[in-house]
Amino acid sequence: MSKRIVVIGGGAAGMMAAICAAESGAAVTLLEPNERLGKKLNITGKGRCNVTNNADLETLLANVPRNGKFLYSAFSRFDGRAAMAFFEELGVPVKTERGNRVFPVSDRAFDVSGALERRLRRLRVQLVRDRAADLTTADGAVTGVTGEKGTYPAQAVILATGGVSYPATGSTGDGHRLAAQAGHTVTELRGSLVPLEATLPGYPCRTLQGLSLRNVGLTVFEDRKKIYTDFGELLFTHFGVSGPLVLSASAHMRHFNKKTYRLEIDLKPALDEQTLDRRLLSDFEKHINSDFINALGGLLPQKLIPMAVALSGIPERTKVHEITREQRRGLLTLLKHFPVEVQGPCPVEQAIVTSGGVKVSEIDPKTMESKVVKGLYFAGEVIDVDAYTGGFNLQIAWATGRAAGRAAAGTEE
Repeated sequence: MSKRIVVIGGGAAGMMAAICAAESGAAVTLLEPNERLGKKLNITGKGRCNVTNNADLETLLANVPRNGKFLYSAFSRFDGRAAMAFFEELGVPVKTERGNRVFPVSDRAFDVSGALERRLRRLRVQLVRDRAADLTTADGAVTGVTGEKGTYPAQAVILATGGVSYPATGSTGDGHRLAAQAGHTVTELRGSLVPLEATLPGYPCRTLQGLSLRNVGLTVFEDRKKIYTDFGELLFTHFGVSGPLVLSASAHMRHFNKKTYRLEIDLKPALDEQTLDRRLLSDFEKHINSDFINALGGLLPQKLIPMAVALSGIPERTKVHEITREQRRGLLTLLKHFPVEVQGPCPVEQAIVTSGGVKVSEIDPKTMESKVVKGLYFAGEVIDVDAYTGGFNLQIAWATGRAAGRAAAGTEE
């Protein structure tokens, strides 16, 4: 008789776990309260779904700053290239873009979730629209799940409920509550890959709200130490800063309770200081009798000019020919090191992923089985692991889901 397994959560990790358990011969029930499976998966990568990273084991581990070693076994058996092959076999052709990010050729996240759903149906996984309320156990082993609508006996249960980010997608912390009730430690939950609450020196960021800066450099300082630098797109908001560049940077800012952070934006990363100084001199020459505030239109977006003038300390009605060398040098420094003061991360609900979760020392890294309750397994964001942007967090979901599904069904490698 087939082993009965209940998977809680129909996101990336849960669908992968259910597929792998069913492929291994188990009778699988998948509990998901949402009308659609993969609700969060469908909004990743701006709806394009950055399914994984075309990377080897070492690169994958290097991009998991929190408890990366725990994933060594799962990644060594299912790395980014294995994930690419898996989706190709499901009928989803993939492509590799900048930073080895992997996307479906169609640029449609729904093609990824749709292919997973079709595989679940072919494997006769029973999909039940229900929310798990409790785990049932006896003699230190899991015996099933009690839902809001029914009870589901099982010889193994896989918790794959996600974190607490984007609660509208169903990530409401149920898995952490169930894990804690079962005796597991849940570490502090906070946002990673999250927008930042921030100000400009003496001014609120809402002054620049809606301004998107493309092709700029960003450097993060922790206290006075430079900890991260990158290049890309940044967005000013009413509360601070966001955009791909900021989300990536936020994953490196992990000690707000004891460290201070600030950002520097290089508004002209393609120009070194000497070249930029020549550019300034050239622009000033063209506007030699103009007011300073009217001389920057060829250099900066219109919305940024008043703020750049204010922060430069040069009165806006100063005639360009009156600007001193020292004032010009100060402006150059501002353009290469535009300052943003960080107050802290936005609430975890606005984060792309959750940092924190079920303590990894209480989980077998090879099988994802609980060391506290026999027959209980974990997969994905519910575990205390998180990674940088670039497809690495979904790779965690695929690799841990696969490990949990196969182990729960009794097919260990």
